[in-house]
Amino acid sequence: MADDRKPSLLIVDDDPLITDTLSYALKKDFDVLVSDSRPHAVSLMRQLDSAPQLALVDLGLPPMPHRPDEGFQLIADLLAHSPAMKILVLSGQNDAANARHARTLGAAEFVPKPCDPDTLKKLLLHALQFRAAEISGAGVAEADPLIGKSPALQKLKSQINQYADSPFPALMEGESGTGKELVALLLHRLSWRRSKPWYALNCAAIAPTLVEPTLFGYTKGAFTGATQNKSGYFEDAGDGTLFLDEIGELPLELQAKLLRVLENGEFQRVGETQQRFSRARVIAATNRDLRQEIRKGQFRPDLYHRLSVFTISVPPLRDMDDDRVLLLEHFRKFYAEQARLPPFSLDEGARKAWRDYHFPGNVRELRNIVIRLTTKYAGQKLSTVEIEPEFDLETPVDNGMGLPAESGTLIEQAQRHLQRERNFNLDNMLQAWEQGYIEAAMKLTRGNVSQAAKMLGINRTTLYSRMESLQKQQ
Repeated sequence: MADDRKPSLLIVDDDPLITDTLSYALKKDFDVLVSDSRPHAVSLMRQLDSAPQLALVDLGLPPMPHRPDEGFQLIADLLAHSPAMKILVLSGQNDAANARHARTLGAAEFVPKPCDPDTLKKLLLHALQFRAAEISGAGVAEADPLIGKSPALQKLKSQINQYADSPFPALMEGESGTGKELVALLLHRLSWRRSKPWYALNCAAIAPTLVEPTLFGYTKGAFTGATQNKSGYFEDAGDGTLFLDEIGELPLELQAKLLRVLENGEFQRVGETQQRFSRARVIAATNRDLRQEIRKGQFRPDLYHRLSVFTISVPPLRDMDDDRVLLLEHFRKFYAEQARLPPFSLDEGARKAWRDYHFPGNVRELRNIVIRLTTKYAGQKLSTVEIEPEFDLETPVDNGMGLPAESGTLIEQAQRHLQRERNFNLDNMLQAWEQGYIEAAMKLTRGNVSQAAKMLGINRTTLYSRMESLQKQQ
């Protein structure tokens, strides 16, 4: 029987007139959910049995609706929860830099406000079509699904083959969009466990109170809603593999229980005293620096050492040389075939620009760029004029501080500056430095206010206050 359920759509905007209008216009074709802020959207996602297939996100969200920071962070939050989700940004903050950065973070498309509902519907259905193609394509067994020949990728393949049959835990580290779940799945498929169960839990995509019963199971009456005994992932996985994505999000109190399972296989269902045993292999993944999380007291060092018996670094695309061109060819043909359109091609200048671009959003960004180019320029030969607007050249290449500075000591720099400036104003200078460092921290953390505050050595509320104050002074 055909599935007649409408595709699910999450709309996040703090303007009720916009959410009401869009809900009314789109409800015939989509199962619409509405949220007015990033915290509410994240909370809503964690309560749902399955994540929405699509999302429409405004960049200007509370508590700072005149800046794109919350919207940028929400894109990252939604993709951490559901990597398969297709996100369209619908925003009035539609300057080119915001559009490019939103796409770098993983948004499939950027749509400036106002937008005709019929046009928006077509864009959403188009994104849904490509999402379905990606999911069906991901299920096809390929001899070598890791595309590329670079030394970085060859090292990754070697580690996968070396560690696949081991019973010990493995920890995968890598930036968002690099394909850590694909690597974990390959470890499972290449091992003797390939005929055994595979279970995956995204620790960022589930409410903290649900992590323990999901992993360990529970007994009837253990908590409100526990109407029957239920096994957890450790029990269901048997001799198979349990993949824990975004392990850095695991609450501290549960880290101790996970450590116990890793050390001796013992666990208990919630509400039960009986000891149970697991033989599942645990593979964990993170885009955080867990060593830094340990220093901040957010991650147990003993758990880290237990998980990192084997550590696999999934390389960012910028370290993969000409692999980005091989990926271009692969996705160019794949999406053209799915859309039943002739593939685009690049002239020599465009190919060089493609090869030189650092792709801060990694494979996810590359894939989304190919989708947009396939849609807009089917069958055409493109130059740098068409492809460079897709590139986010303002996002830093690495996560180091790398801020330019004049040579010499601070006093020497100040002396030179005072000699050059006749109308020097200390307050203006301090304000400029403060604004510069705040904007630098926001760029380095890709709009994550919490991480930017930590980088600047202040708390989140202080950073919000200073950003609002600077905005008023402009």
